[in-house]
Amino acid sequence: MVTPAPVPAPLIVPRAVRVGYGVGSVCTGTFSTVPGLLLLFYMTNVLAVPAWAAGLVVFLPKLWDMVLDPWVGRRSDHTVSRFGARRPWMLLGALTLPVTFALMFAGPPLTGLPAALYVAVCYLATATAYAFYEVPYKAMAAEMTDDYHERSALLQWKMVFVGGAILLSGSVAPAVAGDEVSGYRLMGLLVAAVLLASMLASFFGTARVPAPEAPRAPRIPGARGAGPSIRAQFAEARSSGAFMPLLALGCAQMFAAGVLLAGAPYFATYILGDPGAVTTLFMCVVGPLLVTMPLWVRLSRRYDKRGAMALGSALFAAGAAGTALSGSLGPVYAHLCLLVVGVGYAGLQLLQVSMLADVVAHDTMVTGGRRAGSFTGLWAACETVVFALGALVLGWLLGAAGFVESGPTNPVAQPEAAVAVTLYGGTLLPALFAGISLLLARRYPLTARTLAAGGVTPAGE
Repeated sequence: MVTPAPVPAPLIVPRAVRVGYGVGSVCTGTFSTVPGLLLLFYMTNVLAVPAWAAGLVVFLPKLWDMVLDPWVGRRSDHTVSRFGARRPWMLLGALTLPVTFALMFAGPPLTGLPAALYVAVCYLATATAYAFYEVPYKAMAAEMTDDYHERSALLQWKMVFVGGAILLSGSVAPAVAGDEVSGYRLMGLLVAAVLLASMLASFFGTARVPAPEAPRAPRIPGARGAGPSIRAQFAEARSSGAFMPLLALGCAQMFAAGVLLAGAPYFATYILGDPGAVTTLFMCVVGPLLVTMPLWVRLSRRYDKRGAMALGSALFAAGAAGTALSGSLGPVYAHLCLLVVGVGYAGLQLLQVSMLADVVAHDTMVTGGRRAGSFTGLWAACETVVFALGALVLGWLLGAAGFVESGPTNPVAQPEAAVAVTLYGGTLLPALFAGISLLLARRYPLTARTLAAGGVTPAGE
């Protein structure tokens, strides 16, 4: 009788490495928050940029991510150095991102379309530097452990740091920026310092990441060396059977979050009549990231990640839809609704990265290849583009409704149509797309049981 080979024990990540990896997400949380929260408002209400042009500035550099992120991911898959495959790219991002970010909010003596052009060039450079860091950083998560639930436990640390970074940057950055160019300039310098510290800490803190080498992935059609075309990389990703369903629901959630975040300063200013309320509104959305991670890990164990994801989407949708009544029910009601959004958003943030790591691990199990960078690059590209698309759509809706741009010294009253877009576009549109993601979650095929079996079951199991 043949004795089956023993099943290896799950690879448990040491606490020091968990912290070293997690602290790097201070950069990702801060960078995803500050431009998403302030950049559109900075241009329309400080630099007097027309709303339609400001929306384009926020969105167009992200199209570059569709090319750059997959390229960085694929290159990092094939990088060989004494620092490993991912960390050299992280170091490159650490040395460039703080400079370009500070320049983006440097506030040159420009207004209107010339100011929009300046910000667009700086934002393009900033997006490039961020991709160098973020794509390899995310790819690490799938390589640090081979256990389904250990990945969620590991990513708890990441999400706690993300939550702290988002909460701190989302409350401090608007307060420092105020409504003057000088405030935004100071805010840019302070945030740049935080980004630098976080990225360097993660670079050194992940020096002992237990990332076993996997055999190289087979050559795919349309590939040339380490940089196949975007179409070829999507064809490669579709072969996993789980990536595209996860990407679809993730994009719906990112669009919802992008609209909600970009609309927060307008909502506070024109619906609640208190521009300073953006800080407390933001704390309601982000605060649950700090306290609900253990709850979402338990829910993902009890109902599997797919079921927990559906619950998170439902909470986000319900809270966002309820916020549309804030015009008549007041600021306390608005804050309570956004607190519900925040609880759901916390679950979505954890489960997205955990399920992406599962997809990569499953792909490695099935193909024997190392393609974490390719999958993560495609994910990051779509995530950033769709998130920015939320700001673009909101900017266009505001422009179509007659929103009047202004400078900090000459605020203007907005037409009723623009105020209505601020209320309903910034709440019901996110609710709709969160609801769509709930339906898409049923199509995601990977569960703990199917991953353990090495296969994928049909959606709706």
